[in-house]
Amino acid sequence: MRVAIMGAGAAAFAAAAFLAENGHDAVLWSPSGKSTEALAAGAPLVSEGKITGEFRPGVAQSCEAALHGADAVVIALPANGHKHVMDAMAPLLSPGQPVIISSHASLGAFYLSRLLAARGVEVPIIALSTTILRSRRTGPNTVKIATIRSKVDIATLPRRLAQDGLDLCRKLFGDRFRAVDGLLAVSLSNVNPQSHMALALANFTRMEKGEAWGQSENLTMAVGRLLEAIDAERLALAAAFGLTVRTMREHYSLTYGVPDAPLGETSRMLAETQPTTLGPATIDTRYTLEDVPFGLLPLAELGRLAGVAMPLHQAGLAIFSALYGRDFAEDNDILPELTRTGLSRDQLLA
Repeated sequence: MRVAIMGAGAAAFAAAAFLAENGHDAVLWSPSGKSTEALAAGAPLVSEGKITGEFRPGVAQSCEAALHGADAVVIALPANGHKHVMDAMAPLLSPGQPVIISSHASLGAFYLSRLLAARGVEVPIIALSTTILRSRRTGPNTVKIATIRSKVDIATLPRRLAQDGLDLCRKLFGDRFRAVDGLLAVSLSNVNPQSHMALALANFTRMEKGEAWGQSENLTMAVGRLLEAIDAERLALAAAFGLTVRTMREHYSLTYGVPDAPLGETSRMLAETQPTTLGPATIDTRYTLEDVPFGLLPLAELGRLAGVAMPLHQAGLAIFSALYGRDFAEDNDILPELTRTGLSRDQLLA
């Protein structure tokens, strides 16, 4: 299949390597054009880690060129770039051309569906709870893939196309998906904002000083308790909408094949058995710049709609805003568009 990958960072490079290794034709589009310069000049995409090899994905010079003839489209870039890409794609998508959002953030699938509805166009919008691959870009044409997740939650908008969305993702990425009950459920299944909040807050000075620090080694028992307390708010919010989602402990257990245990103990086991995964060595990191405005803020807004108190999510938003000297709520460019045109509990459930 020909797959257009919207983005050219770590997630996009990793997806391109995965798809190429499995016999698909990947085409990368960098909105700025800068991130694909080395590939466009003839360098191969070099992957190491869980996928090792050299690959030759296509490079599109425009959004239109990327989408033309694509059997599927994957949005694979940080959430702060989703609106820009969706705005560029919406006038160009063909009816029925499937879009996979990896991973879904800030109710972005609702936003894209509204853009397409204004054109009278319907496409399957497939939302993933998290990225299939944990990866880090290591150079202009290189990526290191640390993890290939065995289980990822998935939902498709509109719901009647849920089986089609599931079949497509399995064809592209293998049998690693669990269908959940609707887009709201998959929105509440993304555990990265909570995980990254606890890790970044507890290790902020290490990040600011540029130190090398292992994430599992520094997710201590106390940090694990903080993380599970944040997660309890997410679980309460899901319950208020009548939904059941995985706990953070279950997520760690399924992702890494370890027993379901307190997160501090799980991290100790990972530190003893897995290669060290370094945390950010800068405060210019998606752990905060992406996950605070596009992860913590939307859940706080959903809590308001559902009447569920989210004090730790609200505190995370306030504390990180103070640490950076900026209002992170203003960084989210999707949520204001949704609330401006109307966003209610009933709409989300429908």
